[in-house]
Amino acid sequence: MNLSFIWHMHQPDYRNSSGIMQMPWVFLHAIKDYYDMPWMLSRHESIKATFNITPPLIQQIELYYENPQDSDKFLRLWLNEVSTLGESEYQWMIKICKSTQYDTMVTPFERYKYLYNKEHLNHGELLDLQMLFMLSWCGVYLRTHNTLVDTLIKKSQNYIQEDKQLLLHELSKFIKTLFPYYSKLHQEGKISISTTPLNHPILPLLMDMENAKKANPSTNIPSQHICLGDDARLQVIRAKELFRKTFGFEAEGFWPAEGGVDEKSVALLKECGIRWIATDEAILFKSLSESNRENLYFPYDYRGMRMGFRDHGLSDLIGFTYRFYEADAAAKHFLQALKMIESKNSDSTVFVILDGENAWEFFKNNAFDFFDALYDRLAQTSWCKTLRMDDVVKLKAKTLENLAPGSWIHGEFNTWVGHSEKRRAWELIYLSKRDYRHHEALLDENSKEKITYHFLAAECSDWFWWYGDDHFTDFGEEFDTLFRSHLIAIYDIMNVAPPSDLFKPILENRSSQNFHLQPQSAISPNINGLHDSFFEWVGCGVIDESKLFSTMDRVRGAVRKIYYGQDEHNIYFAFDADMFLLYECDNLTLLVEPRGFKKSIDLKELHVKGEYRDDNIQVSSDKWLEISIDKSNFKDNILEFRFELIKENIVTQTLPGFGELEMDLNTQYSENWFI
Repeated sequence: MNLSFIWHMHQPDYRNSSGIMQMPWVFLHAIKDYYDMPWMLSRHESIKATFNITPPLIQQIELYYENPQDSDKFLRLWLNEVSTLGESEYQWMIKICKSTQYDTMVTPFERYKYLYNKEHLNHGELLDLQMLFMLSWCGVYLRTHNTLVDTLIKKSQNYIQEDKQLLLHELSKFIKTLFPYYSKLHQEGKISISTTPLNHPILPLLMDMENAKKANPSTNIPSQHICLGDDARLQVIRAKELFRKTFGFEAEGFWPAEGGVDEKSVALLKECGIRWIATDEAILFKSLSESNRENLYFPYDYRGMRMGFRDHGLSDLIGFTYRFYEADAAAKHFLQALKMIESKNSDSTVFVILDGENAWEFFKNNAFDFFDALYDRLAQTSWCKTLRMDDVVKLKAKTLENLAPGSWIHGEFNTWVGHSEKRRAWELIYLSKRDYRHHEALLDENSKEKITYHFLAAECSDWFWWYGDDHFTDFGEEFDTLFRSHLIAIYDIMNVAPPSDLFKPILENRSSQNFHLQPQSAISPNINGLHDSFFEWVGCGVIDESKLFSTMDRVRGAVRKIYYGQDEHNIYFAFDADMFLLYECDNLTLLVEPRGFKKSIDLKELHVKGEYRDDNIQVSSDKWLEISIDKSNFKDNILEFRFELIKENIVTQTLPGFGELEMDLNTQYSENWFI
C-alpha cells in the first residue's frame, strides 16, 4: 500500500496596517517546528512526505531574517530592558510568556515552572521568564545542534540582557536557513512542496457564497453577498508567484485553504496550472453519495485534476490522540490501523493530512520521540511505502464524476460563515468592496494595489475561524482588531471616512463562553443517568468540549460537555453527550494518575442494562451518563483524570480534550460561598 503524508504549515497574517507583527507565533513555530518537521523525516532514508507551506507564512518568516525586533511587537518589547516596560507592556509580556503549553513545555524547566506559577514578578524574575519562554520554544534540532541554545538552557536562571541579544541574533540566523533546507530536500526527492492561495481564503465562499447553503442548507449566509471571483483568481496567481520566487520552481500542488473545494474553485486552480489538490474524506463521501470507506483509499481524477482525500480518523489520531501514548505504542497502533486497511486492499493509497505545527507542543519532546518511532517502523515495513504527492499524480486514479462543495470540517462551511459574528465580518467586507467600487475610478494604480493587498488579507480564513462560538482563544480581541484594521486601511487609502461599524468589535462578550469553569461548591448528585434536577449539579465544574480546540478542529466526538465535582466521599462526573454516538462506541476507559488506576466500562452492556456497578464505581446512563467514584480508591490527594472512548480498538475521543483534569480531593469550597 501507499501512504502519503501532507504536513500543512500555516499561520495567520499577524501584520497590522503598518506591517508590524502583532503576535509572535510565526517566529516561535519557526524555531520549534518548521525545521524540526522535515529534519525528523530526513533522518529516515526511505521516508517521504509533502509539506504545504502557505504564502502568509513565507512572507512573515522573511521578516525575521534581519533585525527581527524591528518587525515584531513582542520581540521588540522582549528585547527591551525589563525596567523600561510600561505597566500594560509588562502585563502583556507576562500574558504571552505564560501562554506556553504547561505540561510539556514549561515543566521541563524547574525555574520556568516556578515563575509560571508566581503571581508577581520582579525585574530579574521577568527577565528569566522571558528567556525561558523563548528557550522552551526552541525545537529538538536547536537544542541538540546549537551550542548557544544548549548553554543557555543549562544556565537555567540569572540571565542578563546580553543573553537575550545573543539568543535573538542566533535564532534569526537559524530562521534564514529554513526555506533553503526545504529546497534541498525537494531537490533530493525526499519531499514535495506545495502551497495554498495567497491569504488562505476559502475560495468557494469568495466565488459563490451560496456554496455554504449547498453544503448545509441550514447555514445562514449574508443576504446581500457579492461574488469575489476576481479576488479568488488573484489569491491563486499571487500564491504561485510567491512560491516560484521562494523555491525557484512552479507549484504544481495546492492544499486549498481548510480543504475548501467546489466545482468552480477546482476549475480555477486547474486553469492556473495546478495538477493536484487534496481535501477531506467528507467531500468524497458526499460526492459519491455513500460513505463506504473502501472508496477512500485511492487517488481520484476530477475533470483533469488529481485529488487525494484525507483519512480523517488516522489524521486525528496523530493530531489529537497520540500525545497521550508512549511513542512506540503510538507508532505500533498507527501501523496496526494501516495494516487493517492494507489487508482489505493491498493497492490502497492512504492520505494522512494535518496541521504540521500546532499539535507537537502537546507531545513530549516536541513529538520527536513519536516521529522517530513512527518513521522507523514505516521504514522497516515491507508492505507500506511512503509517497510524495508528486509521486501520487503518477498513479492510476479513479474517476470522480461529481464534486460536492465543502471543507475538511464536516464537509461544510459553517466554521467560516453562519454564526452572526462570522456573517458580520463578511458583511463588512462586502460593504468595503461596494464602497471601493464607487471610488475606484478616482484612484491611481499605486492606491489600487495597496487596497487590493488589504482586501486579500481580509479574506483570510483565520479571521472567521475565531469569530463565533465554535473556537476559543485568549487572543480573540487581537484577531478582531487585525481583521477590521485591513478594512479601515482601505478607507484611509481612498481618503474616505471609514463607517463607524468598522471601529466596533465584532466579537461579542465572551466572559460566559470560557471552555473550563472551575467547581464552586461540593455536590452530591443522584447517579441514575436522568439529570433529575438542575440543583443536583449546581456549583460543579464544567468543561465545554465544543469550545476546546483553539488551533484545530476535528470530527466532533460523542461528548459535548463534562460536568464534575466531589463531596466528602465520592468524585462525580456527568457527560452531556449524543447518546446514539456514545453507544456506537465499545468502551469508556477511566484512567487516573499517579496511581495507574484504570477501569474499562462496556458501553454496549451499559446501553442494555442502564447501569454498571462494582465496589468502588457506579455508572448510570439514560438521558446522559453519570459516574460516581469512591475516594477510597486513592491514597493521593492530587489526582489527574482522563477518559477514552474506544471503538474497534481506536480511541475516538479523549476527555477532557486538553489533557488530564487535575483535582485536589482536599479542596475546601467555603471560600466560594456567598450570600
